[in-house]
Formats: sequence, structure tokens, C-alpha cells
Amino acid sequence: MATDGQFEYESILCVKPEVNVYRIPPRASNRAIRAADWKLDAPDWTGRMRVTARGKVAYVKLEDKVSGELFAQAPVEEYPGVAVETVSDSSRYFVLRIMDDNGGSGTDYMH
Repeated sequence: MATDGQFEYESILCVKPEVNVYRIPPRASNRAIRAADWKLDAPDWTGRMRVTARGKVAYVKLEDKVSGELFAQAPVEEYPGVAVETVSDSSRYFVLRIMDDNGGSGTDYMH
């Protein structure tokens, strides 16, 4: 196997058939994120979440639940880390740091 992960197999670790996604605006301070601050009854997107692993990296993938088209993904190289962050008032919700295809930092989403 190649050491750069190019030829490593991708394993599916978990599938959630329906998840809600909420777009989080930029933070105004270092205050912890609270799920209660967002309109939880009005998600910005609903779809499927798959957690996969390739080599030592896990990927949280948000996909269309019918077509399987990728909406966004967050590579998770370590936890805790910057890719996945807990919210202060819930164990059900978390924040994902979405990366674009070029590896640039993207948008924060709350699940």
C-alpha cells in the first residue's frame, strides 16, 4: 500500500440516514457555541451522514439521501481537534469544520 493514502481502502464506520444541518455565522467572540442559539426547527439542509475512514483519517460526509451526491465533508485527523467541536448545551449537536476540495478551511455547520 502507498504511504500517501492514495491506494488505501475506504471503510464505512457509521451511516445516519437523516441528519439536519444548520449554517453557523462567524463567531463574534470566544464564547462557546450553544445549540439553543439556532433555529433548530428550521434546518438549512437535511440529508444523510456517512463516517468513513481511509488510513488514519476519518471523514464525516454529508450527502443527499436519494442521489448520494456529496454536499460537504470534514476530514478528521484527530479528536479532539479543529474538525469536530462540541456545543456547550447539548450532547446531540456538534460543529463540523468543512473543508473544500482544495483543502482550504470552509464553513462551520452544526448538526
